[in-house]
Amino acid sequence: MSYLVEFDPEALADLDVLNQTVRERIVSKINWLAENFDQITPQALTGDLAGFFKLRVGDYRVLYEFSQEDRIIAIIRVRHRREIYR
Repeated sequence: MSYLVEFDPEALADLDVLNQTVRERIVSKINWLAENFDQITPQALTGDLAGFFKLRVGDYRVLYEFSQEDRIIAIIRVRHRREIYR
C-alpha cells in the first residue's frame, strides 16, 4: 500500500521554476518513494533541519517529513543541492 503525497506551497513553487525534464524526473522519484516507502530507510537530516528527511534526485534534493500512522509523505521543499541546506 502506497503513501499519500502532499506538497507544501513552497515545494510546488520550487517545482514550477524547474524545466519540464527535471520536474518530471523529480515527480517520478517522489512517486517511487510513495510506492516503496516501507522498503527503504529514510535519510534523516541533522542540525537546523532535524526532523526532516531527504530524497536525492541527481543534483536536486527533496526535503520531506512523513507520518507512518497516517501513511502521508509531506514534501516541504525541492531545491538544488547547493541551495537546499541554507
